Amino acid sequence: MNQKPVKAVIIGGGHRSLVYAELAVLEPENLEIVGVADPDVRRRSFICEKFGIPAEHCFETAQELAKAEKFADIAINGTMDDIHVATTIPLLEAGYDVLLEKPFAVNENEAKQLVKAAKKYNRKVMVCFVLRYAPFYSGIKNEIVSGRIGTVINIQTTEFVSYHHMSTSHVRGKWNNSDRCHSSMLLAKCCHDVDIMMWLMGKDKPSAVSSFGCNQQFVPSNAPENSGTKCLVDCPLVDECLYSAKRIYIDHPDRWAFYVWDKLEGIENPTIEDKINLLKGDSPYGVCAYKSDNNVVDHQSIVVSFRSGATGTHNMVGGTATGRRTVHIVGTKGEIFGEFDSGKYTVSLIDPSPGCEHSDYTVDTNVSGDSHGGGDLGLMRDFIAYVRGEKTSLSCTSIDDTFSGHLVVFLADKSRENNGAVQVIDLD
Repeated sequence: MNQKPVKAVIIGGGHRSLVYAELAVLEPENLEIVGVADPDVRRRSFICEKFGIPAEHCFETAQELAKAEKFADIAINGTMDDIHVATTIPLLEAGYDVLLEKPFAVNENEAKQLVKAAKKYNRKVMVCFVLRYAPFYSGIKNEIVSGRIGTVINIQTTEFVSYHHMSTSHVRGKWNNSDRCHSSMLLAKCCHDVDIMMWLMGKDKPSAVSSFGCNQQFVPSNAPENSGTKCLVDCPLVDECLYSAKRIYIDHPDRWAFYVWDKLEGIENPTIEDKINLLKGDSPYGVCAYKSDNNVVDHQSIVVSFRSGATGTHNMVGGTATGRRTVHIVGTKGEIFGEFDSGKYTVSLIDPSPGCEHSDYTVDTNVSGDSHGGGDLGLMRDFIAYVRGEKTSLSCTSIDDTFSGHLVVFLADKSRENNGAVQVIDLD
């Protein structure tokens, strides 16, 4: 049966929103972008031109768009973490279903408020836990659901945040100070991993959590001797420091372009000289990584207890040589170990014959060219099926499905702030 494309408005025209909106270019029969709300006039103009949006459907804020007569089916909300709830509730009230970037809230009270609003207005909210859609993790989920490894008794996940990712996003960038972004490091970076743990555990819900962590590396006392405060202005170590802004951003200007060069968006084809001048000026990306105003942890460990007695651990370590995620799941009949970045996981099954050994097989999901392992467009397609009332995948990330993972993160941070004190998780 032929259906009309789902009509969408973009709320916050940043990198993530545009990744999901790309489906309108690839599959116009499924998605059409018909409106935008963003306070930045340059981004609004770019999005309007890209998708042919009329001027009357361009707004500065989500609240303004919500007050206008409803002209679309869904909203893609890619705003910053701390305004997710404030921008989403007016959209729900106005009749829009919402695809909402993770985390969907920055504290427990806001999370409960948004869940309540979705139920009140009978709207569908899907959270962008895109890793659920990566063939790597969806493959592992299917292995568990099949029963091959028996009942899960332990899950271990790790995330190693590379030195250039850590310094860009969490030492210098948008998520470096919880007083401004209102997100902890665990919430901003690892809510993905905690959500994966909760999802893989299925109906077995978390009952308690404990956590430890701190910022050990990126502090003034660790700054190299004779270092300056701004890499390209007063630092004699600009050509040798591991975290030199010159080495990370000027020598590799495309790697983190959508964050570092955002203030140059109004300049057509900015030169390297333009970028050097930006880093010499008031850009946070030009500040010494050891002397920025970051206040988030650079490593953190959590331990989760589940109602069945099963356990889970997650370790986040920032400033590593490479960025990667690993997962190890142990069941009563076998186990699964995999590395997300390679796209491969191995299933080892208990096999007593002939020599009390194990039988193994390896799955290669063979995904490249997508930082989320092939999950971005899969999530968008599932959201369209969700709002159309069609069958969705095992990865479907409704707001109710993702609440427990958010609560684990909030309480893990509370535990960390209280020297690892165990926090009881009440989901009833």
